[in-house]
Amino acid sequence: MTHVPEPEVWLRGPLPDISPLLQPMAHALLQAREELQAALTDFPNDLLTARPAGVASVGFHLRHLSGVLDRMQTYVRHQPLSAAQFVSLAAEKDGPATPDTVVGLLSQFSAAVEAMLNTLRTTPESMLPEFRPVGRQELPSTVMGLLVHAAEHTTRHMGQLLVTARVVRALTNGAL
Repeated sequence: MTHVPEPEVWLRGPLPDISPLLQPMAHALLQAREELQAALTDFPNDLLTARPAGVASVGFHLRHLSGVLDRMQTYVRHQPLSAAQFVSLAAEKDGPATPDTVVGLLSQFSAAVEAMLNTLRTTPESMLPEFRPVGRQELPSTVMGLLVHAAEHTTRHMGQLLVTARVVRALTNGAL
């Protein structure tokens, strides 16, 4: 029997309870989650910190993906980042990898996607153009800007992560 792959998430139809205006963001997040789960199924934990040619590690990208989704939701709620969020932000790049396994980091990212999907479900369209300050400098954005950035940023880092994971595997297998 031939396995027929599912179409990409955006070609599977609308997601229930999410505004048509927010569907593209939800689709992008779900696609990222699926691709990361598939690509990192057997990725070794000891390679999470590998930085070939000085690029960001797979572990960094996974922690950063979860952190950005969390921070964007905080700004959507019109709240400042908490002390815990600042600690997490600082730890994303050079701090301890918590969780420190591929399974744990993928689970953390999956939970962050679910939280963002809930935000997308509960965000009324009328709120999308509302102003939201971002960061300590309170740079100008809108609810829509934050939600689009969360999806765009996720897909950008996902692409970087997938390439890094492939290079790291090739280097450790002597394929380069």
